[in-house]
Amino acid sequence: MKFIPDYRIAEHCIHLSEQFGFLLQQAANGMPKYKGATGWMDPYAYASESSLGRIERKANEIRAESDIYVIIGVGGSNNAARSIIEASDKIAGTPRILYAGTSTSPSAIERIIDEIEGKSVHINVIAKNFQTLEPGASFRILRKLLYERYGSDAAHRICATGTPGSKLEQLSKQNGWNFFLFPEDIGGRFSMFSDVALLPLAVAGINVRNYLAGAAKQRSLCLSLRPEENPCLLYAAARHELSSRGSKAEVLSIFEPRLQFFLSWWIQLFGESEGKNGDGLLPTGCLFSEELHSMGQFLQDGNTAVFETFLNTMENSQGPSLDGDGMDDGFDYLNGKTFSHLNSVARRAAESAHAKHIPCNVLSTGKPDEETFGEMFMFFALACVFSCEMKKVNPFDQPGVEEYKAMMFAELKKE
Repeated sequence: MKFIPDYRIAEHCIHLSEQFGFLLQQAANGMPKYKGATGWMDPYAYASESSLGRIERKANEIRAESDIYVIIGVGGSNNAARSIIEASDKIAGTPRILYAGTSTSPSAIERIIDEIEGKSVHINVIAKNFQTLEPGASFRILRKLLYERYGSDAAHRICATGTPGSKLEQLSKQNGWNFFLFPEDIGGRFSMFSDVALLPLAVAGINVRNYLAGAAKQRSLCLSLRPEENPCLLYAAARHELSSRGSKAEVLSIFEPRLQFFLSWWIQLFGESEGKNGDGLLPTGCLFSEELHSMGQFLQDGNTAVFETFLNTMENSQGPSLDGDGMDDGFDYLNGKTFSHLNSVARRAAESAHAKHIPCNVLSTGKPDEETFGEMFMFFALACVFSCEMKKVNPFDQPGVEEYKAMMFAELKKE
């Protein structure tokens, strides 16, 4: 990945990256101060040949037997896999994938129930400690439906992904469910290189080996380049510098609508990791060019306590030619052009226009295939850790989330 900081802060970013260059060696050593939370830093730590083989065999079985595959999980338990699955073209012979356990909305679970009616179904519940309400509630409903429909064969259609020794593992052993590993030293938002994401990706027909290779390549690059030319460290330095200058929010702007769910993962990553102690940049995003007609106004003329990072990916296709049909519609200036060209022109125009009002950084990467996703996940995860370290914030805990959960459980159990 390539990173170009806003011209107004470029020198400061280089200085900061050199000042915090020691973080690269710490990351290469696995961030010892956070031992117990950094299992994701080696993308192959939980993706051995035997583990991948088991995942691929089960995925082949699920594809052969199911019309619908339901992933039951919330936040980090599905965001990474969903990012890639929803950005990819559906592969022939793979089931339709639905997502449950993402909310407490009654209409959402009813819609899932309606969708699986009369279909052959497999489900995968993903819950690290199996105490999170949303997936727990949805799993209750969906496993009951499976047992009513399939009887004892339902066990064969249930996968559970959790930590060893958890209630979920106990239930899996008691009921004959396939159990996959949610590593103890990986938090949900960092679970992108574990069974949590790899099994759903394999079911969708995604090449998980290419995906992991992309992550490993990016890790090697991020930890080997000198601080002053290191895109990952420079990006973290840009965030730190702009925050110190008074910025309150970062807008990640994307010109590829297929990256919608990747944006959700990015927002959770930085929001949950950095938003602590009354500080942290508010992470938000825009999907352009549609939102140039709404949020574009704010970014070009609104509050200046924000900065923008453009995440640019290469096009997968040129799209159709815009040659006219002979009708005088006023758009003849588009003759000979493609949608790919239009998207590039819109992006460059937005970068130039927005940079007149707020600081704008640019990140560039390849086509959004599985290898590029591996690169992006590793890049942003490392950058998030570096960014938190610069602010002296623990990137791996989430005390605010735990507080709301405690209050919710207290009320439900009281009732």
